[in-house]
Amino acid sequence: MPDLHTLEETERAVARHTSHLSLDVASMYAVSSIFRAGNAVRDTMTRDVLRPHDLTWTGFLVLWILWIWESRESHEVASAVGITKATLTGVVHTLTTRGWVDREVPAMDRRRVRLTLTSSGLALMDELFPQFNAEESRAVSALTPAEIATLTNLLRKVVRTYEVEDDSPSA
Repeated sequence: MPDLHTLEETERAVARHTSHLSLDVASMYAVSSIFRAGNAVRDTMTRDVLRPHDLTWTGFLVLWILWIWESRESHEVASAVGITKATLTGVVHTLTTRGWVDREVPAMDRRRVRLTLTSSGLALMDELFPQFNAEESRAVSALTPAEIATLTNLLRKVVRTYEVEDDSPSA
């Protein structure tokens, strides 16, 4: 869903409502900008790249994971996409019906479902991903190559903050 207000309008409204609080405003603006940029890119990708293929964002993520990492167990795919196994079941049903994904259920352990792209799924990703990448290029087209490299490195630092936390043993 597109934002109803510009970034500047939103930041002014937030400042009015939070000026009495002790906040790290620079961090708040940085993270809200990451969120807003991510939503803008996702919405555009979904509308312009995925919808013509009758594909959802979640469906695309499942295809992408299987395209990059090849055959995976369903619980690994669900975790990587950030959805429950129950949600993945519906997504995989759609992708299987369209002939893009194969499900393999081992006779020894029917709880373990292995997912693999079909040749049609591979062909779809070979067609789709260049379109997806063209939109990625457009998303950063106002930046210089040096700015893109800096942005990439800074965002990777943010991601690593959470990867380290995810790898930490639970208390």
